[in-house]
Amino acid sequence: MQNDPASSRDSRYDVLFEPVQIGPVTAKNRFYQVPHCNGGGYRDPSSVARMRGIKAEGGWSVINTEQVEIHPTSEIAPFIELRLWDDDDMPSLVRMVDAIHKHDALAGIELCYNGMNGPNLYSREVPLGPQNMPIMTFTYDPVQARAMSLKDIRNLRRWHRNAAIRARDCGFDLVYVYGAHGFGVIQHFLSSWSNQRTDEYGGSLENRARLLREIIEDTKDAVGDKCAVPVRLLIDELMGDKGLTNNEVRDVIGMLGELPDLWDLTHGSWDEDSGTSRFKDEAAQESLVKGFKELTTKPVVGVGRFTSPDTMVRMVKSGILDFIGCARPSIADPFLPNKINEGRVEDIRECIGCNICVTGDMTGGISRCTQNPTFMEEWRKDWHPELMQRKGASSNVLVVGAGPAGMEATRALGLRGYDVALAEASQHYGGRVRLESALPGLSVWGRVSDYREQQIIKQANVQTYFDSRLDTEQILEFGFENIAIATGSTWRRDGVGRQHLVPMPIADDANIFTPDDLMNGRTPTGRVLLFDDDHFYIGAVLAELLIEKGCEVSFVTPAATVSEWTVNTLEQGFIQKRLIELGADIHVTKNVTRVNASSVEIECTYTGRIEELAADSVVLVTSRSPEDSLFLELETREQEWADHGIKSVKVLGDAQAPAPIAWATYAGHRYARELDEPDRGDAVPFRRERVGMATR
Repeated sequence: MQNDPASSRDSRYDVLFEPVQIGPVTAKNRFYQVPHCNGGGYRDPSSVARMRGIKAEGGWSVINTEQVEIHPTSEIAPFIELRLWDDDDMPSLVRMVDAIHKHDALAGIELCYNGMNGPNLYSREVPLGPQNMPIMTFTYDPVQARAMSLKDIRNLRRWHRNAAIRARDCGFDLVYVYGAHGFGVIQHFLSSWSNQRTDEYGGSLENRARLLREIIEDTKDAVGDKCAVPVRLLIDELMGDKGLTNNEVRDVIGMLGELPDLWDLTHGSWDEDSGTSRFKDEAAQESLVKGFKELTTKPVVGVGRFTSPDTMVRMVKSGILDFIGCARPSIADPFLPNKINEGRVEDIRECIGCNICVTGDMTGGISRCTQNPTFMEEWRKDWHPELMQRKGASSNVLVVGAGPAGMEATRALGLRGYDVALAEASQHYGGRVRLESALPGLSVWGRVSDYREQQIIKQANVQTYFDSRLDTEQILEFGFENIAIATGSTWRRDGVGRQHLVPMPIADDANIFTPDDLMNGRTPTGRVLLFDDDHFYIGAVLAELLIEKGCEVSFVTPAATVSEWTVNTLEQGFIQKRLIELGADIHVTKNVTRVNASSVEIECTYTGRIEELAADSVVLVTSRSPEDSLFLELETREQEWADHGIKSVKVLGDAQAPAPIAWATYAGHRYARELDEPDRGDAVPFRRERVGMATR
């Protein structure tokens, strides 16, 4: 007889498992995976289908696609999203629907016409929007949208209707009408900022909402009583009276509240809606969403990087939301609902809000997750987020280093059934995660270590040894069959990085600091110049730390903006704004050419013009050196391995090649998955899909 999961569930969370009616369909609980991108889209349909199916297996009652382009006159290449331009796009969507339905969940599709956000770089079609104005894309594409005529609007309605019919025929249970994040043309018509028309689609709010009303009605007529029709709408453009305000959105729902089957509410632009944990707390949108349920009898879903079931319950019982909308938390732990249902809240892999998942979409790559290394590898490598294959021929493993790579390797190897010894030179788990999570705004990142520590200590076949700095002789004598070296990396203090491929000129009496110095409590005083040639988050975080400690900080970077790569995590604007408000002296497009005892020479990257800045100390944030000496020494003694019973020695994570934390957890997980598996030689190490050749 199977155990009833509800019998293990804390009764406080019962409300989260109540069924909710959405028009003609019923969701089995209140866990709702809102639409989110993943970097797979039309290029990797099987990967996307498997990823969504895993979430259905994990207990989510509604699983939605990302935005799905409905027509070639509105596509957002180079971003890789799903498409439903014609019947040929349907088979991959059917595969996704089948994967979701297999586990008794509802499948939703977010139909999208991007309007002013669609540069059409692939289709070469002329973009269309409410008025003649430049395309509003991330990369400021030098293209303008043409103002839609009434005929164009009729065409748009027909295209959306055709896509809705195709979506219905694919088997989707929910067919979205989308106007949020600056992407949907419906938002562009609603906003007085982007809609200054003088016909029946412009002017008054009722006129600006006309297209929304018409497309909802068209969609409901197209899908009949087979599918629910949700509307995804932003709740504030955050432009004040120049744009669509929260009060105006409330008025729109006051007008149309009973027309769709569900209201899915999002906050402003994508970076506002999906802000990193450094700038947005859990349930950050609560005040903006509060009160919307009073305007409609239809269910309301909202987001807020929800990870705490207690917060989820409060959102429902206080009448703010009917569904707990999640994107990033459903990526970090696809089995979050089941774990709550089974009384295993402590086993949830909580999202850390780092937005590494977003970078896969922003860069045209494939999405990753710091917490869940199996994300988007469910089909490519047949990795399940909760299940590991049984161990192979060998019996034991020594993992050296308890940072993110070593901890993830240890956790996963233990689940496979290996006897694992984890040796850590310090007295703590976490490695770089422990140090970085103590920096301003990064405390939530400690979940990476906390989750793995909690999982490791539960496993009887895993032992951790602190204060254990091992050398080659000790490792040879221990007699472990497999050795994983995950000893991390250290920040360089010679300035070598992208701008300096050899050490930069530094005076002998210059006061040089690295990120490692600051994170270990050694901090400068007075006038500090921080040179950021890393371009991710750490330079700006350390500048904030220095300012908090009373230093006068000059932030120097060769890039055109502060922390330039964080445009991919949707936080670059927040970071630069914070440093400006804190009083940092910012110098962009400047390279450090020489460090003197009390000053630094910086050079314009365009003109070569030199200037000198006074500095008592210099913090160099340039590149890291892998701590791989132990691995390299073991490699030189490979001929002795067999005599000591050693079958394999691998280096992984930052000790192999320094990178963001998500790369380290992935490396640890990959090592655990591949140990004792057959050597694939030169074969591509993952499955992929290929476009078929046209017949002519």
